[in-house]
Amino acid sequence: MATVGQLQKQFVDFSTSLYREFIQLQKLQDESNPDFVFEVVSLFFEDSEKLLNNLAIALQQQVVDFKQVDAHVHQFKGSSSSIGAHRVKNMCVAFRNFCEEKNLDGCLRCLQQINHEYCLVKNKLENVFRLERQILEAGGTIPLIA
Repeated sequence: MATVGQLQKQFVDFSTSLYREFIQLQKLQDESNPDFVFEVVSLFFEDSEKLLNNLAIALQQQVVDFKQVDAHVHQFKGSSSSIGAHRVKNMCVAFRNFCEEKNLDGCLRCLQQINHEYCLVKNKLENVFRLERQILEAGGTIPLIA
C-alpha cells in the first residue's frame, strides 16, 4: 500500500501532466462545492460518449449529413477545450476541416483518432480521481497545484 506522500506525489504528477484548463477547474473547487471538478468531468464523459456515438451513427448513414457531423464535432471541440483535453480538441479541428471538404474517409480516420485520444484523457482523469480518493481515505490532503 502506498503512503500518503507517495499518493500525493502521483496526484501532482498526473495533475501537472494534464492541462492548464484542468488545473484552472481544480482551482474553482472549494469547501462549499468539493465535488465540482468530479461533476464537471463526469458530465464531460457522459456528453463525450453520446457525441462519439452520434458521430459514429451519422458517419454510417447512406447519405452523410456533414453539417450535422460538423455540429457534433464543434460541440465536442468546445467541451474538450474547456477541460483541457487539447489533443482531442486539436483532432476536432482536423475533423471539422474534413467535414467542410465532405471527405468521409478523413472523417472516419479522425473519429478513430478522437476515440483514441478521448480514451487516453479519460484514463488519465480517472487516475487523478482515484488518487484523490486514496489520498483522502489514507487521511491525507489533496496537494495544491500551482
